Amino acid sequence: MSKTTMGGKNAFKIQRRLGVELPGLGKAGALERRPYGPGMHGMKRKKLSDYTIRLMEKQKVRFHYGVREKQLVNLIKKCKKDKKRAWVDTLIISLESRLDNVVFRLNWAPSIAAARQMVSHGAISVNGKKCDIASATVNVDDVITISDKGAKSGNYLQAQARPRLSAIPAYLSKEAEGEKEKAKIVSEPLPEDIPFPFEKRLVIEYYWKIKS
Repeated sequence: MSKTTMGGKNAFKIQRRLGVELPGLGKAGALERRPYGPGMHGMKRKKLSDYTIRLMEKQKVRFHYGVREKQLVNLIKKCKKDKKRAWVDTLIISLESRLDNVVFRLNWAPSIAAARQMVSHGAISVNGKKCDIASATVNVDDVITISDKGAKSGNYLQAQARPRLSAIPAYLSKEAEGEKEKAKIVSEPLPEDIPFPFEKRLVIEYYWKIKS
């Protein structure tokens, strides 16, 4: 998924094809100049099948969070075992709790792909211990910090100067720590924290055959 998650022209095409701005791709304005799909037939409106509509909805989740289809399916199987809430809500909470997403939502990286890179390069610590696993789950009361090198990186400086999302979600808090920032997980994410329009019912219908 490297080409589709690292931004650039592909990020614009994905957002135009799906008809929605996906902040995790890091490129804003995809729909401002060309509010239609890519390609020579993009401006032609055609009736979409029910399957295509459901497919496009789940693709929003996959591309925003930068996960492969197999990863998403495996996570859905796990979420369907949770009987406390609707599995699709558990899915969104799980994706929002990933370390790469948290780094992005803190405005420490301009995209989730950039946040993943920062994590893999060892720029992020959780509770004082370096964590280089982008998919690691962060929990309530965990403290997230960025290294001195990470705070001087182009990704961090770009995100600070031009944050992709103007406000951080309520489940996060952050404060200055010298010339850097440190953050804390103050509550569990909510399904409503997903930062783009999302029809849960369509995703439920698309993956109805998957068993836990």
